[in-house]
Amino acid sequence: MRADARRNRDRIVETARALFKAKGFNDVSMDEVAKAAGVGAGTLYRHFPTKEALYDAVLEAWTEKVRAAVDRALGLDAPARDRLMSWFTDYVELLNGHKGAAARITLALGDPGSPFAAKCTRYLDANQRVIDELGPALRPGVSAMEVSRLVGAVASVADASELSEEDLASMLRVVADGIVAPAEAELPRR
Repeated sequence: MRADARRNRDRIVETARALFKAKGFNDVSMDEVAKAAGVGAGTLYRHFPTKEALYDAVLEAWTEKVRAAVDRALGLDAPARDRLMSWFTDYVELLNGHKGAAARITLALGDPGSPFAAKCTRYLDANQRVIDELGPALRPGVSAMEVSRLVGAVASVADASELSEEDLASMLRVVADGIVAPAEAELPRR
């Protein structure tokens, strides 16, 4: 890609990122992005034939942030529940980096035809990595899809409402408590 084309592409992505964050995916038009980025519609569509393709490029920066958040959570010298809470808190923050993203991505989980399928796969892989690492401390049978949908649902509620940080943390604690295996001493006697 020529240097000027790369600069245009980067400017379009950064402009779209700011617009999506401020207004949400549904309320941003491709014409608005082109105008705000200072490029013609042809330039925009040459790089991004659809709004979904543009949104996918905007979300691409999340890949490294997701990996870093998982690394940070798993690197903690803490019980499994605390490491889950660290990851879940970061996961919600990542999903809610753009208005409406949590719902779009969570609803697209399991749909290989979704324009957000690549992002869903990254989150599923991240959750699988957490499950693999914390396996013995978790309830048997917990799946990456379940974790993604549960935390994604909490993130969607947080995105669409005015939850306090404590209310959000409380909901995430419920999810974590449902995933962590009960200590043997806490198991009911038969």
